[in-house]
Amino acid sequence: MDVNKVREVAEGYFDRGEFFCSEAVVHTINELLGWKFPQEVTKLASAFPVGLGKSGCLCGAVSGGGMALGMVYGRNHGDAMDEKMLPIAADLHDHIKNMYGSTCCRVMVKNYVFQSPERKAHCVKITGEVAAWIADQLIKDGRVEVK
Repeated sequence: MDVNKVREVAEGYFDRGEFFCSEAVVHTINELLGWKFPQEVTKLASAFPVGLGKSGCLCGAVSGGGMALGMVYGRNHGDAMDEKMLPIAADLHDHIKNMYGSTCCRVMVKNYVFQSPERKAHCVKITGEVAAWIADQLIKDGRVEVK
């Protein structure tokens, strides 16, 4: 799967209502990784939409992106932290903040009526951007191959 396909898949999951932002990112990256984790790992992302349980804080797509990065760079009990984990998570944060002016959900959607199709389209786009950015980083780092 190439970066554009990853974007399309993540956006499709959210747009069709199969998953919310955080879940779509985690599920898509797990798929990109060849189902490295059971599909149920997506459940770990279910509390994060709309800025952690609708609290409006950190964007759910960014939260899901952090979890997805953990699937690759995270550690098991007793392991040393991968030196790339924290910097790449910060890079994701900075990338989205540079693109959208914030990583705070309520700030990112402040110009939209929440239930509107325009807000949903905006969030679908952010979800695709996060998934595509992660895929691009994983490809550059040799962690996945473009098929």
